Amino acid sequence: MSFGTYPEVTLDQARQRRDDARKLLANGVDPGENRKAVKASKAEIANSFEVIANEWLEKKCQDLSPRPARQLGFVMPWIGNMPINDVQPKDILACLRRVQEKGTVYSAVKALQMYGQVFRYGVATGRCDRDITQDLKGALQTAKKQHFAALTEPKDVAGLLKAIDGYTGTFPVLCALKLAPLLFQRPGELRSMKWADVDLEAKEWRYFVTKTEIQHIVPLSRQAIEIIKGLQPLTGDGVWLFPSERNPNNTLGGRCMSENTLSASLKRLGYGSDTMTAHGFRAMARTILDEVLGFRPDYIEHQLAHAVRDPLGRAYNRTKHLPERHKMMQAWADYLDNLKNGGNVLPFRKQG
Repeated sequence: MSFGTYPEVTLDQARQRRDDARKLLANGVDPGENRKAVKASKAEIANSFEVIANEWLEKKCQDLSPRPARQLGFVMPWIGNMPINDVQPKDILACLRRVQEKGTVYSAVKALQMYGQVFRYGVATGRCDRDITQDLKGALQTAKKQHFAALTEPKDVAGLLKAIDGYTGTFPVLCALKLAPLLFQRPGELRSMKWADVDLEAKEWRYFVTKTEIQHIVPLSRQAIEIIKGLQPLTGDGVWLFPSERNPNNTLGGRCMSENTLSASLKRLGYGSDTMTAHGFRAMARTILDEVLGFRPDYIEHQLAHAVRDPLGRAYNRTKHLPERHKMMQAWADYLDNLKNGGNVLPFRKQG
């Protein structure tokens, strides 16, 4: 047997490997065959679904919320240790059936989409032949489009804003609730705001939108900056604006605010999921900015971080209409202040 080349392997190391081989022989084990088995085992582990999924999660997934890891965790007990090329569509489907039993059709469909991304990452890194999740199209019940309850009547919005001002929970949650209508971004992106992405001098928050895979710019109004500056002494030394209560040191390895926190806080204020959701601030802004304040729909869609395209099918870049969007966001914040303070409530513009 060869134990390596000198000087990479020292004389002492070679002697130790010789002694280890002799012990195997004494126990009736062929050291050469044992070496091959160990090497094959290591290769198998390196190509396991779990290893590749965790690698994808770390390198490719920008969403640091617990949801992606949880969705991947649905399959790990059953296929995590399997070489990814040995995983069959029926193995994935069996796991998704378990998700449906415990959760919802929507959860299973989202989990399948994520597994597909893991397989495509495996293909890209040469450890997998193809994305087998494509074979499962139509195998799951189609998830119905999810509609989020939202207040869109100005007089109702005024009451909500006043209720938020009276929130008696923790200060970071209060700040998140106040920023939600001002910024109207997806709840997961709001609660995972990082201090490194906020530029108070430029009056902008810049981050990567995982859903549409674009870089996005959110202009910050005077009111939004005031809220963020008020939070800075409390969490500004850490990573997240809104760290989890279980992450007191506010580090990158720790979690941001829970995905249920904002919804639970709204419920505490008397706004259940059938009346107003954390996601509903987006519909609120879209409706009132268009119907009441009369801003151009493409400005609004850009600010919602939707994948807006021009008539030729080209995606607009992230800085498109940025000066106009700065003005729109300030006008929106001023309008909300006016509503909250009992100012005139403008009626909806009639369509057509």
